[in-house]
Amino acid sequence: MDAMTRLGHSLMAGIALSLGLDESYFADHGTADPLILFRIFNYPPMTDEALWGVGEHTDYGLLTILLQDDAGGLEVRSRTQWVPAPPLPGSFVCNIGDMLDRMTRGLYRSTPQRVRNLARRDRLSFPFFFDPNFFARVQPIDLQGWETPPDDYSERWDQSSVHLFEGTYGDYLLNKVGKVFPALTNPATCNFVE
Repeated sequence: MDAMTRLGHSLMAGIALSLGLDESYFADHGTADPLILFRIFNYPPMTDEALWGVGEHTDYGLLTILLQDDAGGLEVRSRTQWVPAPPLPGSFVCNIGDMLDRMTRGLYRSTPQRVRNLARRDRLSFPFFFDPNFFARVQPIDLQGWETPPDDYSERWDQSSVHLFEGTYGDYLLNKVGKVFPALTNPATCNFVE
């Protein structure tokens, strides 16, 4: 976890430099103490090619650093088409999340992705999510000299704009997760401990 967190910081420093910002920009604006999450997903073989292991979505935070086994099945969407992202030995797939899209005013777009396991065995996926601190206010960066692309909400899988959001990363995260698991946002159905 420590090594992956260091990798996340290094990647964010490189992104800051690519935008003409100080290397420490993202650490100074919400990732000094990042919210990190590591998960292991198992995708059983699909008997019906019309079924998806996980449908089109974007990740919520800044970066997802993904290790996948050799079963394949991951696809990412470019502006015009779905493109396979086959596993390459010794490499990670790095997906840009909604908060990096928001912070860069769309210069870096969050990556639509989906998975269909057509292998005849289980597919394993190991995503490491490198996100802003839960309590960080996620604000757009004042990028001098960069032309801001138009908001792409009408092309997004959820038809929602990451650029209209106001609040902390935790607010954004709970709102998104609450759409998938509505009971989490209804206090009547949850037992909260204070």
